[in-house]
Amino acid sequence: MGFSSFCSVPLPCFASLSPFPSCIENGNVKYMAPVSSDNTLVLTLKRFSRRLILQFVGLSHICNTRSILAAPIMPEMKEPEVLRTFKLDSGVRIQDIVEGEGPEARGGDLVEFNYVCRRANGYFVYSTVDQFSGESKPVILPLDENQMIEGLKEVLTGMRVGGKRRALVPPSVGYVSENLKPVPEEFGPRRSLFSHAKEPLVFEVQLLKILSLPSSSVF
Repeated sequence: MGFSSFCSVPLPCFASLSPFPSCIENGNVKYMAPVSSDNTLVLTLKRFSRRLILQFVGLSHICNTRSILAAPIMPEMKEPEVLRTFKLDSGVRIQDIVEGEGPEARGGDLVEFNYVCRRANGYFVYSTVDQFSGESKPVILPLDENQMIEGLKEVLTGMRVGGKRRALVPPSVGYVSENLKPVPEEFGPRRSLFSHAKEPLVFEVQLLKILSLPSSSVF
């Protein structure tokens, strides 16, 4: 999967089987679905009673009509403008979305940030920002590969406060140990995270603050 497409994974389209002009031959129903101006795809359903077929056809008409009438008009989702794209030696691929104007994070700094984690196929894993209320529970961690997964440390290092990045983190610099953070507190997201720890993960991060070093790391 190329970097240009890893954040734009198409969602599966579950098209309904709408009845096209059909005919019944020897107890089988054939639906005629136009493929092009010259070709027609014939779908044959076998081993169904005539009564069940008629019920199915009528139900599909109702479902299709209701779905059309009830379908809301969704606003067009636009991909954020990417300032730059680069790849690190570790295999981490990064997109800069917002540059940021504050100080730059360095290794060993204690940082506060929000993040969204998804699997590489687009499936949601966890976010520190509630998608309904907008409330956030930022994470505070030192930029230290012994406490934070190495790939995320590399993503945050060099970011400026207020900056946003999106990155594909390979498993080799991901959750190689369950002691590494960030890890959701909730059981469901935590289980989902570790069950897919051997897959690449997509992180979207926003650096909020650079804090002083924790006292335990001094001396």
